[in-house]
Formats: sequence, structure tokens, C-alpha cells
Amino acid sequence: MQCKRNRILITAIMAASLLNCLTVQAEQSIGAAIFKDDGQLLQPQGFRKWIFVGAPLTPHGLNGGKAGFPEYHHVYVNPDAFAVYEKTGTFPEGTVIAKELVLLKKGKHKDGSYDAPSGRGYFSDKFNGMDVMVKDSKRFKETQGWGFFNFGHHAPPYISAARTSPPESCAGCHKANAKKDMVFTQFYPVLNH
Repeated sequence: MQCKRNRILITAIMAASLLNCLTVQAEQSIGAAIFKDDGQLLQPQGFRKWIFVGAPLTPHGLNGGKAGFPEYHHVYVNPDAFAVYEKTGTFPEGTVIAKELVLLKKGKHKDGSYDAPSGRGYFSDKFNGMDVMVKDSKRFKETQGWGFFNFGHHAPPYISAARTSPPESCAGCHKANAKKDMVFTQFYPVLNH
């Protein structure tokens, strides 16, 4: 009888140890950011298969012909970070948010809109650029824990690695206008907790 209890106890300890090990590995694996030795971020791969959170649009036709980003912003979050955010409402260290710019299909109307079978509106055309933000509080202390990277505002292929943008560019706008932790959560219902 004592031998059976010992086996049960050993099995329980091994199971708890394995669970703890898996939990630690999961926490350590959050993120999809890979940095070169010189600090450049490698372009995230497979980001179009990540969690799609939305596609804001600020076209020229609605901004006097002078929109800063006239394309759709297709925004993706790496899945492991998104899972933590869903549970906690906090972006964990290692979160990567990729924004791919997508041109609008050329419309025939003054505001740039297009006539389609579903009605008049704005529709996606071609990929036209990529920006990425990475949460790493140690690496990006100066910009509230987030690094901002531009991989080109042009048709693919985008550059393979990018340096951090200066604090006064992307980070300045995010700091002044983002609703939560440097992220424009106010424009993505799936991120509103």
C-alpha cells in the first residue's frame, strides 16, 4: 500500500513539475521579435497569419487630399501575446504588432470611393508598406517600453531588417494619442476590455 502511495505522489510531483516547465516555456516564448546583434529588428515572418485586429482607413478623400497614411492599416498581433492580452487586458513583454499598409482600389468618385456590386465604398488593392511595434521594456525605456520600426512604405518586398525609429516620430504620436499602453486600442473593438 505504501508503495502505491509513493508512486501516486511521485506521479503528482512529476506532473506538477512538467506543468511548471511548460508554463515557464510559454512565458519565455511570447513574442515574435528577432533582433540582430546591432539592434535591428528582422522583418516578422508569417504575420498575415497572426491575429487580425482591424483595418482602419484614413483616405485622402476624407482628409483634403493630404492624409498622412491614406492606406488601409491591416493590423496583426502575434498569437501568443494576444492570448495573454485576452486573459489579462495587458500587452505582455514580447508583444509584436505589425501594421501592413494596403492601397485603396482607385475609385471614380471625387472622394476616391469605388463602385462595387455591394455598393459604393473603399476597397483594398495592393500592399504598400509595413510598420512594426515591439514591447520590450528593457530595450525601449525611452519610448515607454515599445520600439517602432519601419520596413518601407512601398510595394513588397519590404526591407529585411529595420532600425528603431527616433522617439519623436511614431512613439511621440502613440504617446500623445493611444488609449492604452502606447496602442490605439480605441480603434480595435477586439482589443477593448
